[in-house]
Amino acid sequence: MSSHPPIYIDFLNGLDIAALAITDAEILAAVESGLAAQGRGETVIEPRVHLTPDPHVHGHFNVLRGAIGASVNLAGVKIVGDYVDNYKQGLPSEMAVLTLFDPTTGMPRALLDATAITDMRTGAMTAIGAKHLARKGGKILGHIGARGTAYWNVRLLDKLFDFDEIRVHSRRPESREAFADRLSVDLGKPVAVTTDWESTVRGADIVVEASRLTEPAPLLKTEWIKPGAFVVPYGTMSAVELSLTDIMSKLVVDDWGQCRQGPLGALRPHVEAGKLTEATLHAELGQIVAGLKPGREREDETILFWHRGLSLSDIALGHAMLEKAKRLDIGQRLRFA
Repeated sequence: MSSHPPIYIDFLNGLDIAALAITDAEILAAVESGLAAQGRGETVIEPRVHLTPDPHVHGHFNVLRGAIGASVNLAGVKIVGDYVDNYKQGLPSEMAVLTLFDPTTGMPRALLDATAITDMRTGAMTAIGAKHLARKGGKILGHIGARGTAYWNVRLLDKLFDFDEIRVHSRRPESREAFADRLSVDLGKPVAVTTDWESTVRGADIVVEASRLTEPAPLLKTEWIKPGAFVVPYGTMSAVELSLTDIMSKLVVDDWGQCRQGPLGALRPHVEAGKLTEATLHAELGQIVAGLKPGREREDETILFWHRGLSLSDIALGHAMLEKAKRLDIGQRLRFA
């Protein structure tokens, strides 16, 4: 017989997450609150680690860990698979599970399908970065990549900027056509499909690079970037030229601790070359959201934001979903002990 009272955990599966019908505004508010807590020093974040079960298979797992203090009062670990060739089996390339715990006792609190959470919080990070760092009047978006997170990049950016022109490109024609069709229906406006990187990027006010390269290749050219643009490269493999950081007025990241180390990431070559260092870094986005450092200060600033993905964003959005699930009586309670 157990001496302690029963322990239950909340469980939200993918169907539950969909039933919540979480709004764009709710996603943005949750992720921005997590960033503000990070900026105020109310969080703990550990650099992500990777697990590659089979080097012959084109995929790996990312393990993200963190905790948010009083506002959320949860610790969390997310494990997300990143398997680029899954489309050949009709599967998402990224599938994830988020576990949440009481940070004072270690007691498990919740288990969530975090596949949609991963996509949503990544899009929210891009959009909140643009809210603070892009020119307010930006009307042209150029987006490279059509993976799960890409949809939420475009959707949440458009919610904030109401673009006049949205250009999208990805490697596979069927992928980019389907991506544009879905966005056009959901946003209620035309979305232009481009056949190359240059026509996507050149002249755009906001440029997002979310490509899926198998090895680093400088496909996004620095000369294409419009002065005053806001650029967000976050592919797993670097797809930008080493000179990209040279034209930037400000360099911003989501978490310097995980951007400065590890083998992967869009600006890994720039860190290794000494172009992005603690000295050249303007701020972490959380510091800007919390009001501790300035965001965009002039129209002519060209600004780069590199985000690698924050466990804190997963935890903050997971917490918001659990709270909404309680209000709507969605989800299940599982006996743990």
